[in-house]
Amino acid sequence: MDAKGRVSIPAPFRRVIEASDPDWKEGLRPNIVIVYGPESQDWLEVFSMEAIHEMDEQISLMQRGSSERLMIEERMYGQSIESVIDDDGRLTIPQKLREKIGLKGEAFFISAGDYFRIWNPETYEAKAARRSQRLADQYPEDFDPRSLLPPLPRA
Repeated sequence: MDAKGRVSIPAPFRRVIEASDPDWKEGLRPNIVIVYGPESQDWLEVFSMEAIHEMDEQISLMQRGSSERLMIEERMYGQSIESVIDDDGRLTIPQKLREKIGLKGEAFFISAGDYFRIWNPETYEAKAARRSQRLADQYPEDFDPRSLLPPLPRA
């Protein structure tokens, strides 16, 4: 991350962001949404526009006024900002978000399907180690987590 808070988005992530923005075409900057979440969330989630539109549809199917809908609306609409990827493939992370997740010099990116997360590398390592230990305590030593994947429908 440079002094202005810009981080270079890995090229494979940029291609997905571009392909998932219905308004993007060559020469334009692709749009994204950064969800920073509640105070306890110490990472940023960066969603493509396609993923955001899909979630908008899902939210619209929820009961208006329900506590569940209000909770997800607060997170996805009240704890997020829209942004763009610049011409050099960088995302500018606002100062308040850098401070929120403790981002200083280096950012760690991890793909999560149709979005990716940005972490402070030290925070990610500590959380990943704790999560790995909890999972290791749940399963036998030779457990293969791929066994949790559901089978694909066969044609």
